[in-house]
Amino acid sequence: MPKTLRWVLQVGGIFLLLFTLFRLTVFFAFRPDGWTGAASVPSFLWGLRYDLRWIAGILLPVTLLSVNARWSPFFSERNKRIWTSYLAIITLIVFFFFAAGFGSFSYNRTPLDAGAMNFIEDFSISITMIWETYPLLWMLAGLGMAVWFLRWMYRRVHWQVVSNTDGKGIPHRPTYFVIVSLVMVFLIHGSLRLRPLQRDDCFELPSSFAAYLAVNPIQNFATTWRLRQLPEKDIPSVRNAMPLVRKWMGIEDQTTQGLRRMVAPSSNAWESRPNIVLVQCESYSMYKSSMSGNPLNATPFFDSLSKQGLFFDRCFAPHFSTARALFAILFGIPDVQFFRFSSQNPQTVAQRTLINQLEGYSKHYFLSGSPEFNNFQGILSNIKGLQMHTGDYFKGEKLNVWGVSDRDLFLQSLGEMRKQKAPFFAYIQTAGNHRPFQKSIPASDTSFKRVELPQDTLLKYGFESNDEFNSFRYSDHAIRQFMEAAAKEAFFSNTVFVFIGDHGVAGDARAVYPALWTEQRLTDQHVPLLFYAPSFISPQRRSEVVSQIDVLPTLLGRLNQSFEQSTMGRDLLSPNKKNHFAFLTNTADRIGMITDDHYFSRQINSGEEVLLPLNEKKARMTMERQDSIRAELSKITQAYADVARFLLFHNKP
Repeated sequence: MPKTLRWVLQVGGIFLLLFTLFRLTVFFAFRPDGWTGAASVPSFLWGLRYDLRWIAGILLPVTLLSVNARWSPFFSERNKRIWTSYLAIITLIVFFFFAAGFGSFSYNRTPLDAGAMNFIEDFSISITMIWETYPLLWMLAGLGMAVWFLRWMYRRVHWQVVSNTDGKGIPHRPTYFVIVSLVMVFLIHGSLRLRPLQRDDCFELPSSFAAYLAVNPIQNFATTWRLRQLPEKDIPSVRNAMPLVRKWMGIEDQTTQGLRRMVAPSSNAWESRPNIVLVQCESYSMYKSSMSGNPLNATPFFDSLSKQGLFFDRCFAPHFSTARALFAILFGIPDVQFFRFSSQNPQTVAQRTLINQLEGYSKHYFLSGSPEFNNFQGILSNIKGLQMHTGDYFKGEKLNVWGVSDRDLFLQSLGEMRKQKAPFFAYIQTAGNHRPFQKSIPASDTSFKRVELPQDTLLKYGFESNDEFNSFRYSDHAIRQFMEAAAKEAFFSNTVFVFIGDHGVAGDARAVYPALWTEQRLTDQHVPLLFYAPSFISPQRRSEVVSQIDVLPTLLGRLNQSFEQSTMGRDLLSPNKKNHFAFLTNTADRIGMITDDHYFSRQINSGEEVLLPLNEKKARMTMERQDSIRAELSKITQAYADVARFLLFHNKP
């Protein structure tokens, strides 16, 4: 065998070892409980096909160009330097994707995909957060050392090939290079059929984790990059989907088209035109909170507050993301774009919002960081007359890239509210309960005391570290300081406070909820929702399923005014409300519907559908009844997704 081909095969073996080690690392670090090595064999076999595809693509230029011996890495010292440098650069790129892929699994429990570009578009903020959270210099140094070592390995293998073949008179034989190149083209094709191997093929495996383990981060990113195109503006299926969605939502007015309808004042409307303070709480996982019964009791004040207001303990964010939460709350539409935020799409960022129908209200937005992140400011520009209080508006110690502490955010926002003469609407967006957790608590707040717990206790109840646990505790501490200060203000008695989590965070919730909440990642989107106004809201805890998109319709439904509704949110207190549900989707591969009794999901890559009961009585239904419910939820879930995607383009101000 010619020297070049011997070298290519050995280098290919090194790359295959690297790809396999990455997959083994993901397997041991992130496998679900009870997941065995035997169950992962199909994933590793699929992964081998994906890995060989990329390795063949990396090495094909070497074999093709070396058909001419003058381009061979063994023709001259100069050629050796060129090809080993080429492989070192490729290795750097591969290691970058491995590191990003591991980070994606660590943060989202999903493989790296093109949705990461949402954060590249906010590069300076994202890289600052990474710098403040991780030992980036050490990580870069380690990456550099690994690349240097592998470049040395490629040169070492080159020397070994020379040592083993010199003097044996092995001819160059271009035909061998053509044959090996054709084999590599076959590996890139990856299939015995005319249809090439595709990323979606591995989703035939029986679980999402099995598919995630199979597809390597380079393959997943490259494929989803193509899927990061703008969604279709006109969806043919909407004509048939709209009647299903109207019925599901309980819209009975036949004089209107689409979802547009006029809503008259409720008979029990609030006559006092109350102020509204809406707080979007960063990473506020329901299962980590005291309201879920979590014995670590991280949010005792919010728990006491929830017992004095109208508390919904099964509220869901349609998606996992702060920007998508802001979009859903303000516009009443789930952000159903995959791999791209609607806030960063110029075709979908302009939307109607019910806030513009608040008559005579001044409107304010408070964020201690930059509103440029994920284009929050693009979303907020739809609110007429909005006064933005962000960034340098807030005085005090800047803890990290997200600005001042939640305490300073709340108390300085309160100072602005104090100045208002007319009724006001205030949207406060917290950011403290976020990485870097170790920099989320100000040293100046001596009234807060850290609590240190054993690591196994933290993991058992859903927390990754003491820093995260105390960051979550501090968010509760800041809310306490805010509400105690607000209670002393003249406007307090005529103010409705609404608290809602922007999204949850993945973790082990089995200590407080059934296993499927963890297995199906419901914890990512399960958040608390509280309406608090002691003067005119009676304490009540409700457990029907609701959504972030229902917040504004519920608020306007209590005001003594008519308003026009055109999107998918509903008044949770309306006596005409029928079905209890929330539409769910994720960044990568699922759409679903959760009701009081069931969770339905569809894997959009494979088409696999799952119906899971949320209570024991429903688990004992006949198979015929389960099939009937699955068929109904399958139709409405797809219809709901189609209408939501349509509204992204047709809910213009």
